[in-house]
Amino acid sequence: MGDVQTVGRATVMDPRRARAALRDAARFSTWALVVAVAAAVTLWLVGKVWVAVWPIILALLLSTLTWPVARFLRRRGWPALAAAGAVTVTFVVLLVGIAALIVIPVASQSGQVADGVARGVESLRQWVQGPPLNLHDDQFGRAIDGAVNEIKNSATDIAGAVAGGVGTVISGIVTALLSVVLLFFYLKDGPRFLPWLRDQLPGNAAVHVPELMSRGYDVLGSFVRSQAVVGLIDAVFIGAGLLIVGVPLVLPLTVLTFVAAFVPIIGALFAGAVAVLIALVSNGFTAALIVLAIILVVQQLEGNVFQPLLQGKGLHLHPTVILLGVVVGGQLAGVVGALLAAPAAALIAVAWRYLREQLALPAPPGGEADAAGDG
Repeated sequence: MGDVQTVGRATVMDPRRARAALRDAARFSTWALVVAVAAAVTLWLVGKVWVAVWPIILALLLSTLTWPVARFLRRRGWPALAAAGAVTVTFVVLLVGIAALIVIPVASQSGQVADGVARGVESLRQWVQGPPLNLHDDQFGRAIDGAVNEIKNSATDIAGAVAGGVGTVISGIVTALLSVVLLFFYLKDGPRFLPWLRDQLPGNAAVHVPELMSRGYDVLGSFVRSQAVVGLIDAVFIGAGLLIVGVPLVLPLTVLTFVAAFVPIIGALFAGAVAVLIALVSNGFTAALIVLAIILVVQQLEGNVFQPLLQGKGLHLHPTVILLGVVVGGQLAGVVGALLAAPAAALIAVAWRYLREQLALPAPPGGEADAAGDG
């Protein structure tokens, strides 16, 4: 008798198989709930000590960019201390130079941008006077006055926001300094970490944990370095286009394009929107359309040529997974969450693939396979 009986037009299931299926579903749900609770508790604990965790993560990401240089120097006979110190100092100097490329042009061209914004407001005033809004000057003026009064009434909130901003800047400086110190020690003592960890862990954990961490660091390094190269290509092409069109703040916009490349998909959209907005208020509608066309062409080249060529199949992540991860990360932790979403997704994929490798059934011997094939 089969597992399913047909009585008339009704189908009767085997009670034993139904109970077994329910038990399997309950067991899976229980383990899934345990894993979800453990993940939630882990994230809660990380959030409580985020001040210390964020510099560690930031230094780890930076080490994936700088370690190849430090390794090259060490292979050329440099002591570990000298190689780590030289690479760290050079990296800090480069960061300071990039910051100068942003601050100095913004300060020198702020008047030009302000004039462009004023022209944009005038264009907006002329537009609202026409159809379909048909607002008069007095109505537009009342709207501006209302906005100004609202700002004045919110002076206390603004002062509090400024104070919070000062605190954020100080916290950012402390985080940056701590990250630099950690980066130096990563470059100096990094190769000794996994052997040390292997000696500390018991049993099979001494094999699996270091191997998983090694694979994760390799994938993380591949992701960060490829994103850096892709961002550099985007910045060069888009920056050249902005320079040809005559858009102000070319250097800051170029640097923004490079930095935004580390937030996949959404970062490129944000940087492109800022460039188009600056072109619109400073150079007019036609220039904004030209800048938009340049950005679209470069983004198409990036998505279809540069990124597949540089990243290859190292991440094994579909773009929709990355997009959803960036959206969820941004919703949970703002800019930092969006920045860490793609690396976190890549690490989760590495852990999942390693788990599947360990749980996979062993391949049958060659003789048995051949015999099965012959039969």
